[in-house]
This record gives sequence, C-alpha cells and structure tokens, in this order.
Amino acid sequence: MSYLTSVLDKSPILDGGTPEQALRDSLRLAQHAEHLGYHRYWFAEHHATPQLASPAPEVLAAWVLAQTARIRVGTGGVMLRHYAPYKVAETFNLLASLAPGRVDLGIGKAPGGLPASTAALAAGRTPAGAFEQQLHDLEGFLSSSLPADHPHAAAQARPLPRTPPERFLLGASPQSAHLAAELGWRFVYAAHFDGDPRSIEAAFNAYRAVSSHAPLLATVAFAAPTAEAAARHLGALRIYKLHLGPGQTVNLPNPEAAAEYARQVGVADYRIEETHPSVLSGDAQHVRRALDDLHQRFGVGEFILDAPVADLDARLTSLELLSPAPRAAVA
Repeated sequence: MSYLTSVLDKSPILDGGTPEQALRDSLRLAQHAEHLGYHRYWFAEHHATPQLASPAPEVLAAWVLAQTARIRVGTGGVMLRHYAPYKVAETFNLLASLAPGRVDLGIGKAPGGLPASTAALAAGRTPAGAFEQQLHDLEGFLSSSLPADHPHAAAQARPLPRTPPERFLLGASPQSAHLAAELGWRFVYAAHFDGDPRSIEAAFNAYRAVSSHAPLLATVAFAAPTAEAAARHLGALRIYKLHLGPGQTVNLPNPEAAAEYARQVGVADYRIEETHPSVLSGDAQHVRRALDDLHQRFGVGEFILDAPVADLDARLTSLELLSPAPRAAVA
C-alpha cells in the first residue's frame, strides 16, 4: 500500500451511554489504532452536540498522547475562529514539548456548533478578524516569524519545542488548498462534506500548484465482515445543508439542528437541502478497493478515516479490517 491511513474520532456517545464511556472508548480505539499501525489519530471539535463528547480536541489529544507511545495524535481540527491564535500556538507548542515528534495541529474554519455556542465562545472577546489573517498569525507565532510591525510581534508562544507540531488546514475548496500551500501547511480535503470528484480535483490542483506535499483526504470509511453488517451499523447517513442566503450555507446533522440554527441567527427565509455524504462502506475488500481507487485517481498521500458509529466493538472491527499493517502482524 503506497499511502498512509489515519483516524478521525468525534467521540460519539452510544444511545443510552455516557460521555465518560465515549471518552474511554476513544482512548481504547486510539491505543488499538497504534497497535495496528495507523499513522495518526485525530479528534474533532463539536460544541453542545448531545451525541458527541469532543468540544476540546486539544484536551483529548493530551490525554491520548500520555497513554500511547508512537502514533501521532492531534486535532482535525481546532476551530480557529473561536480562539486567539497566540493561545492555540502556546497550547500546541506545549503538547509538542510533552510528546516530541508526535503532535499534529489541524485547523478548521467551520463553527463546530450552533450560533448560541459560537456567541458564548466569543463572549468578552474582541471580534475575530478574517480567518486568513488568523491563520497567518498562528503560523507566525508557531514559527516565530511575525513581521516586526505586527502588533503582537513581541509575544513569543513558549515553550519552544525542538520539534514543532505539524500543521494542517482542513477544507473543501481551492481557496483553502491554496492558503494551506501558501503557508507551507499540509492540506486535508474534507470529502465527508463534499465528495464530488470535480471538487476534489480542483482543490488538489490548487494545492499542487504551490506545494510539493501530497494532499490528504478525509472521508467516511467503515468496514464490517459483510456489506450488510456495515449498512446496518451506518444506517441512512445524511447531511443537511442549510441555505441562509447567497453563498451562505452550513452543514448540520439533522433537520432539527438546521432549523434551530436558522432560528438562532434570526433568519426566517431559509432552505434545507438533504444531501448524502461521501461514504465508503462494506466489507474490507470493497472499502480497501475504494481507497486504492481514490489514491490512484487523485494521488492521495494519506487518508483520514471517519467511522460515524458509536458501537465500540464495531469500530474496533473496522479498524482491524482496514488496518495498514499486515494481518499476521496484528493477530
């Protein structure tokens, strides 16, 4: 296999389960992923979501780094709009000092929650500037390269680790891809939100026009012993795209969340579009073949696999079936 495989975890809470159990499951999954030879294990950021226990991925990353030995651990991603770039740089420089050579900083642009959570996160803070400027500032703090005339040029994000965190930008557009390349960051295409091959190709072309790094692709991928078992676990996955106005769209997990989002922002005239996310599911052979096809078609250097299933045993099985290590080595 000529590409790497990694894991994205949202710490889903089982029906009737508890957040505490979901977080213990995440640790067990990360440790098993390390045993199986996966390259990275990332945590997502979601606020006030009843089904997920991952509002602070940097905290989960620190917990898992302390209880693993080799696998890279990080975020997929920190939603930068909510935070001061300086604080994010401090946090990840500290993590990189605690676990040298194993820390990833993935950054996303989405809110990761409904407007009420976004407003609460912004309480008492100066409104954030443009995302692009935030990202440039973050890179400046991480690499100690802010221009001399920057208002915070004198602030150093210490400790200064010998091996800095590896940086990734998550997105699904040529604009995001170009921004990542411009900064010298890795680019992760979010195919679980937009799996249109034309969109993937456009973003990857924009990235490769500036960067020599191979792009990454995040996608929903779940394997079971049979295709029927995989379908039972996944159910009917949907993403609901909320259209608020020209060029204003937000992806939500269900119609109720979409309507509540519109209510919280005070928009009465909106449209909800039901879409089907890009999903790779079935038995191991089928999913592996699909990953191989994507690798060959788009030159994907690494896949970040998201299994939106709360059942621990099913997720462990999927990790084993899609393991990058030879079966004999993980028996």
